[in-house]
Parts: sequence; C-alpha cells; structure tokens
Amino acid sequence: MSSPDGRTTGEPARDPLDVGLGEPTRPAAEPEPEPAAAPPEPPRERHAGRAIGRTLALALLIFVTVLLVLFVVFNGQTVQISLVFTDVEAPLVLALLIAAALGGLLVWLAGLVTRARRRRR
Repeated sequence: MSSPDGRTTGEPARDPLDVGLGEPTRPAAEPEPEPAAAPPEPPRERHAGRAIGRTLALALLIFVTVLLVLFVVFNGQTVQISLVFTDVEAPLVLALLIAAALGGLLVWLAGLVTRARRRRR
C-alpha cells in the first residue's frame, strides 16, 4: 500500500530537498536547560570623579560661606541704601545678607532653567 506522496506505509519521511549526497542529517538533541540560579549581584562601583567633584564643591561652598560671614562681621556699621524710589538706613550686614540671598536665588533659578533645557533634549 502506498501513500499519496508515493512512499510506502512505515517508511520514514524524506526531505524533499535532499538529493542523497550524504547521510541524512538528524536534528541534534537540545540539552535540557539547567535550573536558573540567581546571578550574584556585582558590587556597586563608586564613581571616583563624581565623589571628588562633590568634595571640591562642598569645600568651595564652605570656604565662600566663611568668607561671607567674616565680611559681614567686619562690616557691621549702619549705611544708607539707595533704592529706586527711596533711601533706607540699615546695617551693612543686612544689606550684604539680602544681596547674598538674592544672588543664591539667581543661581538656583539658572540651574532650574539648565535642567529643564536638558530634559527637553
């Protein structure tokens, strides 16, 4: 008895592209996967450059703060401050602290603008 494709029953199926030039290839048995073990976590690497940069920034901030405090302490006299529409007498310490606070606010706002521009890119 033969099947519709021309081979007798019980005969193994042949590859239609096989021209008989070599031994028939058998698919290699796939090795069974080993149970997955959790890989050990690599140790966290510290970025030396970032740590050095933060240390230098902190040292610079402390240095500038000390200079500002010394400048304020040595300039405690009362001065006349000329505003746009009026003149005010106030301790120089107060004027210097207000000026330093406004300068810090401007630097903070400039940092916000820079971060916002980076996020858009």
